[in-house]
Amino acid sequence: MQRAVIAAIEFQPGVPLVQQIVDQLTVAINQGGLPNGAKLPPIRELSELMNVGKSTVVDALDRLRAKGLVVSRQGSGHYIHRPSNQSQHATGPDLQPQDTLSRVRRALLLDNGALRPGCGFLPASWLPADELLKAVRSTLRATALRMGEYGEVGGYLPLREALRVKLSTVGIEVPLEQIITTANTVQAIDLLMRLLIKPGDTVLLDDPCYFNMHTNLALHGAKVITIARDCDGLDLEAFEQLLIAHRPVLYMTNSTLHNPTGHSFSAAQVYRLLELSHRYGVHILEDDLYGDIQQRRTPRLAASGLDNVSYVSGFSKTLTANSRVSYTALSPQLAARMITLKLACGGVTSELAEQITCTMLSNGSYAKHTRRTVDRLYESSSRVARWLIEAGCSVSSIPGEGLFIWTRLPEGLHAETLASKGLEHDLVLAPGTLLSKAADARSFLRFNVAHSDSLQVREQFFRLLDR
Repeated sequence: MQRAVIAAIEFQPGVPLVQQIVDQLTVAINQGGLPNGAKLPPIRELSELMNVGKSTVVDALDRLRAKGLVVSRQGSGHYIHRPSNQSQHATGPDLQPQDTLSRVRRALLLDNGALRPGCGFLPASWLPADELLKAVRSTLRATALRMGEYGEVGGYLPLREALRVKLSTVGIEVPLEQIITTANTVQAIDLLMRLLIKPGDTVLLDDPCYFNMHTNLALHGAKVITIARDCDGLDLEAFEQLLIAHRPVLYMTNSTLHNPTGHSFSAAQVYRLLELSHRYGVHILEDDLYGDIQQRRTPRLAASGLDNVSYVSGFSKTLTANSRVSYTALSPQLAARMITLKLACGGVTSELAEQITCTMLSNGSYAKHTRRTVDRLYESSSRVARWLIEAGCSVSSIPGEGLFIWTRLPEGLHAETLASKGLEHDLVLAPGTLLSKAADARSFLRFNVAHSDSLQVREQFFRLLDR
């Protein structure tokens, strides 16, 4: 058995000893100085050779083992394990779809240094980083943190109480047991799809709408019909005719700050939608994900009661996309079924993330953050709208409201073609075809005003139009 010869290490001040040992042994293994399969000296001998404590050696070996560079054999010791060049460098075939829309979807989520005026969340610089860190530290110090437990199936109880109070401020009065947390709004919607529709059922969607909805409904075997929605809302007479002709079991909609037009239902529109839903027996799934950054308060559908409306919202678009905390407010019957389904499919949520969110709701920092965000969005929206109009585009959404500007391109330009060219120049745009099935969707782009309010984005977009 070949024995590994370990060269002396000249430790540098200011860098942890463990890290220096790991770094130097990693280089020696990867460059062949320590042959594959060679046996390392015992821990005691390594400790004496390097003039460090045994615990330091053990820690270094643990890290090397985690990197796959060392393997241990019980009763025998530690051995060098040098991965082959193929396993280190070969990437294999890219199995993901390569069409323009699929590439755009991936680029919108990936922070690779590209400009992302088409994405759907706030920039990191807009998030309340200091307040979030304080909430994290407070949560980690709290005795209520139960690291060895799964937590409540319905969600962290103090958070649900905070959400009950929050919902009451928009006119939704709901008992605590009818509020259920989920890992994100898509999970909440997916769970509700399982409870409300069966294969072959018809579901009505706004057009345009969030692109995941069509894909998710197809997986559930639903038939999808759409109704056009713009900055003025939708044609309620056409809406009723669709209900008569197709008898959908579910209507899914953004009640406030519709993505991407920014439209919010008025009191008259809410009244009419609710009257039609009861008359034709269609359940409404109200997605209020952007409601916390609404400037002008409008009514929620769920404020009239939850017998025919299920309400969904969350914090991924306003607080942090990484800490996924969302929630639903449901009728007693649906809430009971949701609890059962959530438990059965392993959907119990992270109590750690929920406690952090609860802290920010309870200490007022979340409310301060959303107030600041509303003001910033209003100012950014005005600036972005101006340079879009200067570029020859027309703004087809409500100015100053919400996160998005729905923009019609100058005559003759194709949004997908523009988006494809943008990817080549690290500019990630959201073409209308990502959000709409309508024939004229190719003429639209969705701009996130928070990501678009920069000279760099403006200049890149103008250059793209000139190419």
